[in-house]
Amino acid sequence: MRTGLIAKKLGMSRIFDANGKHVPVTVLKVDGCQVTAVQTKEKNGYTSVQLGSGNKKVNRTSKAERGHFAKAKVEPKQKVVEFRVDEKNLLEVGAELCASHFVPGQFVDVSGVTIGRGFQGGMKRWNFKGLRATHGVSVSHRSIGSTGQRQDPGRVFKNKKMPGHMGARNRTMINLRVVAVDAENGLIMVAGAVHGYKGSWVTVKDAMKKVLPKDAPKPAGLKIKA
Repeated sequence: MRTGLIAKKLGMSRIFDANGKHVPVTVLKVDGCQVTAVQTKEKNGYTSVQLGSGNKKVNRTSKAERGHFAKAKVEPKQKVVEFRVDEKNLLEVGAELCASHFVPGQFVDVSGVTIGRGFQGGMKRWNFKGLRATHGVSVSHRSIGSTGQRQDPGRVFKNKKMPGHMGARNRTMINLRVVAVDAENGLIMVAGAVHGYKGSWVTVKDAMKKVLPKDAPKPAGLKIKA
């Protein structure tokens, strides 16, 4: 099991493959993704790699965070994520990863926070049909209708689909195909849509339900220092 990457969603575009087929893709940007800490089995009881990405102003960084980044000898990071890895795939603190960590054709799992929609009704939130436009229904055409039963049990069951807060939840899109990788510009293009708004942070990992390609770099796709 290799580490994943922290990327920023730039938006959607399209690519034409060798057969001229149009493929909609989401463009992810990997920039300044460095190892900020390493957890070992002897010291911590498990093995993982902590990555940080995005530059953060020092005056916006807490004293504890400044000490953590100073120990790793890296600039303060906006986003920090920990990835569980095998012991043989541990990395050195300060190492920088790049988009070539993934190869075209492989499948990845992309996690992000869905776009927040605020408080929404049952029709938008759960695709309810709504009430009739005629036959005595007035004003409440977009209401959800009855939510309970009769005197027995005389209550609304838990987990009933009702109006409420929509979006702003952690979600993962699994088995997305990597269509192209631009290592020079740090771009990863995956087929289909990815959760989150433009400019939001996402994590990209090897697909759990697919076999890792043999040409995928191990322990990771590291950026070569000039």
